[in-house]
Amino acid sequence: MATSEIIGLSGITARQRLIVVLLLGANFMMSADFSILNVALPAVGKAVGLSVNNLPWLTTAFALPAAGLSLLFGRLGDLYGRRGIFLAGLSLLVAASLLGGVSTEPTSLLVARTLQGIASAMTVPVALSLLITTFADERRRAWVLGLNGSLLSGGFTVGAIVGGMLVGVLSWRWAFLINVPCALAILAVTPIVVPAGRSSDSVRLDVPGAISVTFGLFAIVFGITEWSLLALIVGLILLALFFWIERRTTAPLVTIEMLARRSVRGGNFAALTIFSMEAGLVFLTTLYIQDVLHFAPLTTGLIFGVPGLASVIAGIVAGQIIAHRGARIVLLAALLVQGGMTAPLILLGTQPAWLWLLMPALFGGFFGHITAVVAATVTGTSDVPDAHKGLATGLLATSQRVAVTIGIPVLGAVMALRGDLLTGIRLALAADVLLTLTAVILIRAGLNPAGQVRAAAHS
Repeated sequence: MATSEIIGLSGITARQRLIVVLLLGANFMMSADFSILNVALPAVGKAVGLSVNNLPWLTTAFALPAAGLSLLFGRLGDLYGRRGIFLAGLSLLVAASLLGGVSTEPTSLLVARTLQGIASAMTVPVALSLLITTFADERRRAWVLGLNGSLLSGGFTVGAIVGGMLVGVLSWRWAFLINVPCALAILAVTPIVVPAGRSSDSVRLDVPGAISVTFGLFAIVFGITEWSLLALIVGLILLALFFWIERRTTAPLVTIEMLARRSVRGGNFAALTIFSMEAGLVFLTTLYIQDVLHFAPLTTGLIFGVPGLASVIAGIVAGQIIAHRGARIVLLAALLVQGGMTAPLILLGTQPAWLWLLMPALFGGFFGHITAVVAATVTGTSDVPDAHKGLATGLLATSQRVAVTIGIPVLGAVMALRGDLLTGIRLALAADVLLTLTAVILIRAGLNPAGQVRAAAHS
């Protein structure tokens, strides 16, 4: 840790420090916002008339454009200047958060969430690009990206606690309105501190690829949520068309040859599992705490805050564990911990005493989750030449967003199979465990031998 701190802090100019603080602050805000609203979901649903079965749409409306448009806006940042896209995204976030904060019915609220998702797709990829291009030295880039990962982990914990306080003390509307002053402050400082960062290369925009992947994801998530076979078929056709386009275009959003690497495929499939199942778990346990145990949002935030500390701990020690044991074995073990600690929650009952089972299970599961995230990142980028590290990282970021997009609708749809809420939650938790264990088997079969991945992780 001391070495990484020396590498990170030495030789950095005051302007670079300001850029790091500003851009990491923006990403931290986005991470915290997700968990703030997650804690507020039951209160928001009741206030605007959304049923429990339709609550996943509040998350899906955000995650879907965030996933489908990230690659497109990352490319637009290369074409027209990253700082400009970043500022436009923050401006849209302000407007969308204001709309969400004053909404009184489901339609305007879902529109606000959709606009927030678009804003996230605009800001997060270009913020990461601006961070990377701020430093020429690879070690400092690794340091700042590691710091970014730790802050994203901490953002969940802080967001859960803050969300509970905002909803419990003020109103659910502040789950949206809290973004406004934060985004305005970043908007005011960014033009002074952050350079435009336009690419000097000639970059073409892959419009057909962007359209096919965005609408393909829309169709698949709609099909899962509404149990529409036709929508699922249309989505799969559009995604197949996307891969066909990417193989033939001269400036693809995703280089298909990259996916030919087993480690890249394994890392991205792991990311899909890790984030989809954990996002669904957090959604289910939020409903359990507030609608089954009938705890207030403030209590919910505190309950999530305690095991959320495990994610911060894991963010600190996961790299050391991987260095000693290798990314492949740590990835598989951490995924088993994430799924294994979910298994006892299938027994949850209606009495508050079940918190004695819930909180330790969440603590262990969160530790496994963040450790698996770090291991998947190492795995997904280990067998990639340095010149393509950025693309490999971008693929992982897209997989994470797609996972959040599909995780909550999938487990929410399983929950809806049962009329009784607690029975539905138990069924969905069982599905979470089975899907995670299945993914572990598939990842183990598909990854490179442990020695190769371990060697790549050390290089």
